[in-house]
Amino acid sequence: MYTLVYSIENDEHPKTVYINLTNACTNDCVFCLRSQKDDVCGAEMWHDDNYTLNDIIEQFNKFQPTPSEVVFCGYGEPFLKKDMMKAFALYLRKNYPQIKIRVNTNGHANAVYKDNVAEEFKDLIDEASISLNSDNPNDYDEICRPKIENAYEAVKDFITSCNNAGIKTIASIVTDFDKREINVNNCEIIAKQLGAEFKNRKYIPNGY
Repeated sequence: MYTLVYSIENDEHPKTVYINLTNACTNDCVFCLRSQKDDVCGAEMWHDDNYTLNDIIEQFNKFQPTPSEVVFCGYGEPFLKKDMMKAFALYLRKNYPQIKIRVNTNGHANAVYKDNVAEEFKDLIDEASISLNSDNPNDYDEICRPKIENAYEAVKDFITSCNNAGIKTIASIVTDFDKREINVNNCEIIAKQLGAEFKNRKYIPNGY
């Protein structure tokens, strides 16, 4: 069975586990780990989406004691498997209400589904980390190489939607992955204007 649930912590009882829902993505970011290697800490990340909710639950239950945080994050955009993400989040809320649930996303969900997806997840996700990655659409397109139109505006819209839904929202950027200059101050200003916290994630060559 391919990896649906994994950890990047070295101890046997990780506090955080990650859910690798899909390899499909609406971005092809220049810094993305999946273009460099096939695994995360030895966990093979490529799969064909041919799995069930019970497969996720089975892999999740192998991590004991129960982790304190679950993050939807893998080699693809989690919201492209929106229904599966919702189903597992509901499972966690029912069986492990103490677990914090986070999603790492490129912020394209509203644009993909032509709907307010954040509102659907207002009681299912505690925190959304959304990849802003630039202070302008031209640089965003160069860095993220999106497959949808007006992607940068879509990201900003999703940041606003998550904040309005009462989900703790963090707008993030990645820096130092090449020699390009990213205006960090402008990105932070934009994040705060949209109601989000801001995080500058320094690029790590192996991703963790």
